[in-house]
Amino acid sequence: MNKSKYVFAQLIEFLDSDKFRHLVDKYDGNRYVKHFTCWNQLLALMFGQLSNRESLRDLIVALEAHQSKRYHLGLGREPIAKTTFATANQNRDYRIFEEFAFYMMDQARSKRAVDIFKLKGKVYAFDSTTIPLCLSVFWWAKFRKKKGGVKAQVLYDLESQVPAYFHITTASVHDSKAMKEIPYESGSYYVFDRGYNAFKELYRIHQHESFFIVRAKKNLQYKCIKWRRRMPRNVLTDSEILLTDYITSRKYKEKLRLVKFYDEEQGREFSFLTNAFHLSSLEVADLYKNRWQIELFFKWLKQHLKIKKFWGRTENAVRIQISAAITAYCLVDIVQHDMRLERSTYEVLQILSISLTDKAPLNELFEKTKFNDVKEQFDPLIPGLFD
Repeated sequence: MNKSKYVFAQLIEFLDSDKFRHLVDKYDGNRYVKHFTCWNQLLALMFGQLSNRESLRDLIVALEAHQSKRYHLGLGREPIAKTTFATANQNRDYRIFEEFAFYMMDQARSKRAVDIFKLKGKVYAFDSTTIPLCLSVFWWAKFRKKKGGVKAQVLYDLESQVPAYFHITTASVHDSKAMKEIPYESGSYYVFDRGYNAFKELYRIHQHESFFIVRAKKNLQYKCIKWRRRMPRNVLTDSEILLTDYITSRKYKEKLRLVKFYDEEQGREFSFLTNAFHLSSLEVADLYKNRWQIELFFKWLKQHLKIKKFWGRTENAVRIQISAAITAYCLVDIVQHDMRLERSTYEVLQILSISLTDKAPLNELFEKTKFNDVKEQFDPLIPGLFD
């Protein structure tokens, strides 16, 4: 790496600017634009998110403080006005940024592909996180009487530890409604929490010749038709069942597998429904256990989305900001892979947050930064197997 380049400028070399330019042309994103292009907008958003800026005003102040560096950071020569930035977020086509985020997810997943679970198909977790919004500002995102928000519905690749797909809805949309948006792949495994007991959609997964594992609700109505004997330690039940409730049995007519597992650490019992009859009961429990990784991603995403701080009032602005955040996350994953860094994604993100305007080769930055005494802020998510 060139020692004369800023850290942020070195980072953006890992972005495919030609691909982004193609998307800008596709949606005519730079029409009537003189200075603050879509590319400048994306980089400014990513700079703010990676450096943990609290608001749009905070970001503008930071950029003004580094006025002499702005061009070399890739943010253009002209000063960025707060109104210009907010207007761009509100009015430019969000599909430019969303499709580029999808492209970055594919790139990161292909680079970080591994076979942790030793299964023939991919393993995904699907879940949502609610991002609160001020209802007086984001009136279109009404959730409850006095609350507003949007949901980021995310399909997360548990092996590469990179998002594979996301879908944005208002917070009032029930989680299970977003299941129909998932691009299912034959032979893959999909892990869901209790909010996704939508048997019509689960049966659709089965018809795709894919497999699901979902945490069962306590009021599930069923009858056992076959039991497995000689259960492993902590497996309470492993049986084949048929649904008996009239409505659910019409949505899922075939047999299911019910696995009940006791988690000693939490002293709790968990019940899982699956159509994966070929897995062992412990494999079923282990796949569900690994869904904590998506919670780790959600924690990072919410910490870096300061949407309530006026980065733009419209749904379009929210979609652009979420897409830019996911792009930034995938960029760090790609950098981590290509540079063969022996640090976690979250260590890399924290180091970058205080180093974007430094002049230092990236490899030296990550090798020399002392991080042993810094507690990783995401550890509290990890202790329980099924949190």
